Order: sequence, then structure tokens, then C-alpha cells
Amino acid sequence: MDSAALPSVVNADWLAARLEEPGIKVLDASWMMPQSGRDARAEHAAGHIPGARFFDIDLIADERSDRTGETGLPHMLPSPERFAEAVGALGVGNEDFVILYDVHGLMSAARAWWMFRVFGHDRVAILDGGLPAWKRAGYPVTAEPTTVAPARFQARFRPELVRSVEEMRDNLDSRRDQVLDARSPGRFKGDEAEPWPGRRAGHIPGSLNLPYNELLDPANGLMRPADQLSECFSAAGVDLSRPVVTSCGSGITAAVLALGLHLAGARDVAVYDGSWAEWGRRDDLPIERGDARRRQ
Repeated sequence: MDSAALPSVVNADWLAARLEEPGIKVLDASWMMPQSGRDARAEHAAGHIPGARFFDIDLIADERSDRTGETGLPHMLPSPERFAEAVGALGVGNEDFVILYDVHGLMSAARAWWMFRVFGHDRVAILDGGLPAWKRAGYPVTAEPTTVAPARFQARFRPELVRSVEEMRDNLDSRRDQVLDARSPGRFKGDEAEPWPGRRAGHIPGSLNLPYNELLDPANGLMRPADQLSECFSAAGVDLSRPVVTSCGSGITAAVLALGLHLAGARDVAVYDGSWAEWGRRDDLPIERGDARRRQ
């Protein structure tokens, strides 16, 4: 099937009906904040969707990245070669349709979805509601390890889907991109301390705020339909016809906003990879505190 005809989000019934198909590759992209005390890999080993492999966001990253963000930036994008080697080792080839999920419902799986797209792979989708939705639907989990044969994956980097700190600094003057921050209102305003060590409180000047979980239906944790997503973005001050760059604490939940924008029909969307973990530690970069200001 052509990539353009493939869905970007699938539900548990859709996946269960196709789980045994050889071209479907399921990856658990669960990730935990360092201070959570939880181990995503251990939780995957204890119970995962049958056949799923573990996509380690902290390891499938630039080798200079630091998990805690204390001495470096956490889980920055790897080189195309490193990404290709890592996903090839997980048994993913260029013709495979990759389904990503996490244990939260949707928090970190979108980061892996964005990474696949950054490296030229559009045959990728999110399991709506993640592992909780899979379990609610009555489908099994297993602790049996998944053995896979390595595959050949060729990465093709798309720079237009990523923003660097230099580009974000230039955007302070050009205002080409709308900047949308996925963090909580308290962190965005600077009223709450940042969980990443050594980061100032506040946000990138001129940015807007839309906490990522507002894109989810609170009743079931599923993504809102496209019309409701559009309303969420409009209420936050976003013009879907203009370019948008998403940001967050460390480039994880920014990808949830990027997914939501994609589903709402926006086509010029990028993620600021370093996000506040980078901007907030740089004393040479300006910050704002308080409520978002809508752009005119």
C-alpha cells in the first residue's frame, strides 16, 4: 500500500487483526522522566504487545546525548546512519509499516513517530491509546522476548522537520514560524520549577502554549478527532495555514503536538529538537515569563 494511503493513527482492533502480518512491525517507544523511578525497558520486558520490540529513545540518539540532561542534552536526534543501524537491528525495513505505542497512552510514542518521519519513513503510525487501550480492548500482553532477524533500513534525512537552536534564535526576529510549547501552563509561565537540572523557568519569547494532553480525550486517553484538534490549536492562537514549530521540555511531548497538527491538516510542521532542555540552560538566549501572547 502507498504510504499516502496508510493511516497515521490506528486503534487496537485494527492492530489485533493484522498483528501477524509480516509487513507490520510493532515497537514499544515508552520513555520515562529520569526522576520517575521507572524503567521503560524493564516494564517492556514484563509485559508488551506480542511481537513488539523496544525502541529506546535514550539510546537511539546522538551518542553525545545524556539521559539526565545534566552534562549534555537528552536524546537528541542521532545521525541517519545511527538511526538506520538501530531500527534495522529491530527488524524494520523500508517497506514495513511501523506501529508505535507507549505505556502512557500517548506521551513518548509520538517522538519515535516523528523520528521515523525525519529519517524519511512515512510508513509509520501510532496505536491510539497505547498499551492501556490495547489492554482495555481485551487483547493479550506477553513477557516472552521477541526475536527478530535484522533488516536493511536506508535513512533519508528531512531537515525541514527539525529546528536547531540557531534557527530558533533567528526566528525571534523573522517570526516565520509560530512556536507552540507543549509543557504545562505552570512550566510555560515560569511558575513551576523545571524538572531538568540547571534550566531557567519560562518560555521562548513570542511562543504559544498548548499542553500536549489537551489533544487527548480525558475520558479514554484517545486522540481527539481532527475537527476538535483544529479547535484546540485555534484556541491556543495557532494559524494552521502558517508554519509551526513545536517545543517542550526535551523534545518528547513536542512530537505529540506535531502529530496533532499533522492530523489536523497542517503541513509545515517541525520540532525544536533541543527544546527547553537546551534553550533554558543558555544564559545568552532570552526568555519570557507569564501568559502566552497571541500573535497578530
